[in-house]
Amino acid sequence: MDRMYRVLGFWTIVIALMSFWAGLYPMALIFFGLTAFFVALSYMSLTERTYLNIFFGFMFVSFVGFTYYTFFVMPVGPQEHAFLQMIL
Repeated sequence: MDRMYRVLGFWTIVIALMSFWAGLYPMALIFFGLTAFFVALSYMSLTERTYLNIFFGFMFVSFVGFTYYTFFVMPVGPQEHAFLQMIL
């Protein structure tokens, strides 16, 4: 299971490098941080259950954060700002 975290680290570094080259610096920094997180976890040699619980927690936080961002923060169009401001 620890090798799968190294695979996740590989793919996050690929995404980080592509976003860095595209000029998306905040996204690149997030994925560089995720790369460090996944690679550091892969060398901790935890149990498989712990790795699965960490991955579940990571996915839960990611999905909740993405949903919050898309509903309340992300600009909707060229003139509108966010869903929360549209309601108010």
